[in-house]
Amino acid sequence: MRVAILGDGLLGTELSKQTGWKVISRSKDGFDITKPEEWDKHFTEVFDGVAISTKYNIIINCIANTQTYSIDKESHWNVNYKGVADLVDYCNEYNIKLVHISTDYVYTNSDPYVSEDDVPIHGNNWYSYTKLLADAYVELRSNNYLLCRETHKPYPFPYEEAWVDQVGNFDYVDVISNIIIDLIENNAEGVYNVGTELKSMYDLAKMTNPDVHSSLKNSRIPSNTSMNLLKLYDFYNNL
Repeated sequence: MRVAILGDGLLGTELSKQTGWKVISRSKDGFDITKPEEWDKHFTEVFDGVAISTKYNIIINCIANTQTYSIDKESHWNVNYKGVADLVDYCNEYNIKLVHISTDYVYTNSDPYVSEDDVPIHGNNWYSYTKLLADAYVELRSNNYLLCRETHKPYPFPYEEAWVDQVGNFDYVDVISNIIIDLIENNAEGVYNVGTELKSMYDLAKMTNPDVHSSLKNSRIPSNTSMNLLKLYDFYNNL
């Protein structure tokens, strides 16, 4: 496999650490997901200004605006949705498989009685909304994709407090990365919920930070981001 990872954040860095796959990022390479007109120089061999062959047959997109409760609609729209839509079209053109990293936040519920002026489904924030739009575009338009919905945390848990009133299938970045790598290396396709057993954020934190204190989350943060993992379990059972 010839794999490129987009983004050198927590997940992209860990995926590369475990595999040696190449990382392409804004800080290191000047890559901008909002400028598809510049992508050929990162993804293809160019001769006399013409792209003649692709360097990669798999691209993993770890780039996102993850400022969950930012009201900057334009940034979320351009990075989390429009950039992904352009990436889908680009991968289709060059027969590249797209591995897109989504979020379990797309499963949180809308507020009741939403109006036309409210943020639409699901999490009442532009992050969740634009990530969900991108998921839909990938499913609708991509010719070859793996879409992973997950949440990963730094190892060890670095914060002094952790929420006891939020539960989900989140886990540490090394664990989540290992699952994603298994899916990629075994040619998994389609949408996968990626995670481990249901737990609170406090339970997760205690695994690596015994001094962490329990706390209650802000009311706007979802209480439950749990996912059905039966498809993932079936994947492992069939290996």
